Amino acid sequence: MKVKKEKVLIIGGSGFIGHNLAIKLCKDYEVSVVDSFDVNNIKNFKSKSSNNQNSFYIKILNERIRLLKESRIKIYNQDARNYKKISKLVDKINPNYFFHLAAVAHANVSNKNPFSTFDNSVRTLENSLDASRSLKKLKRFFYLSSSMLYGQFKKSTVNENTICEPLGIYGALKFAGEKMVIGYNQVFNTPYTIIRPSALYGERCVSRRVIQIFIESALKNDPVLVNGDGKEKLDFTYIGDLINGMIKMMKSNKSKNQIFNLTYGKSRSILELINILKVYFPKLKIKTIKRDKLMPIRGTLSMKKAKNLINFTSEYNLERGMKRMINWYRQKENEKYFISKNKK
Repeated sequence: MKVKKEKVLIIGGSGFIGHNLAIKLCKDYEVSVVDSFDVNNIKNFKSKSSNNQNSFYIKILNERIRLLKESRIKIYNQDARNYKKISKLVDKINPNYFFHLAAVAHANVSNKNPFSTFDNSVRTLENSLDASRSLKKLKRFFYLSSSMLYGQFKKSTVNENTICEPLGIYGALKFAGEKMVIGYNQVFNTPYTIIRPSALYGERCVSRRVIQIFIESALKNDPVLVNGDGKEKLDFTYIGDLINGMIKMMKSNKSKNQIFNLTYGKSRSILELINILKVYFPKLKIKTIKRDKLMPIRGTLSMKKAKNLINFTSEYNLERGMKRMINWYRQKENEKYFISKNKK
């Protein structure tokens, strides 16, 4: 007798984190992806000035969809900001595990467009939480938060009990999101897990995160722009580690109604990042720019709780993760996804 698979619903499932999670889960679970394709979408990149970079991003977005379809994952083109329609769809799917990953993924973008950030992050979260109330078989609601809600690190390392003092729109809304999730647990007993990643990087990212920007600048033979003196440290997290950690949390009852840092667990400076990049791009050019005052000074996120409760340990240090990511870019270069200036 064929065992019926448990169901997973991912709001924002075509995004950087979402499509990687869906593909990893689809062998063991019945996965449904819901996405409005409104943030970092093909139409958005096409509307911008036509250039090599935007053409590359469009190809990557198409590749994400292709990979989801090849994995036979159900894809629903639905805007989670529409409460009636998303509620109806959630009831239809009736998931055991509910991931809310819909968001504007970059702090700088959030500070420039606060309404859009609220609309795509908080409104979609509220609708998702409320829709989940009717789910009789729901085992867990997962919310992807951020290390940005810690604000300025007062010590080199923070843990989940560190007081949160977010700086700027992005961190403030992530903090509000956490409170909403906990509130629904208090009032409606919605089981949850909150995840706080940091400085995420990996293949098929189009949201202009720091390592992505640096690698693409190096490929184009453009100078890498460094904010300040480069001594600032970040706890860089490879996408594969994040996905593995999220799945471990799914499978463990010990992660129920808990908040977790989910990072590599050791911060590295921007200068260290540049030195790794120089191994692959010896002629790398660097340009120093004024530091953004709304970007908090950060450091290491303690991984002791994830280690102790769910026995999770990250596998990809910065050297290993960047090697994979750069090799992926080289592969795409060979496949004519783009043409770097270094190849001309």
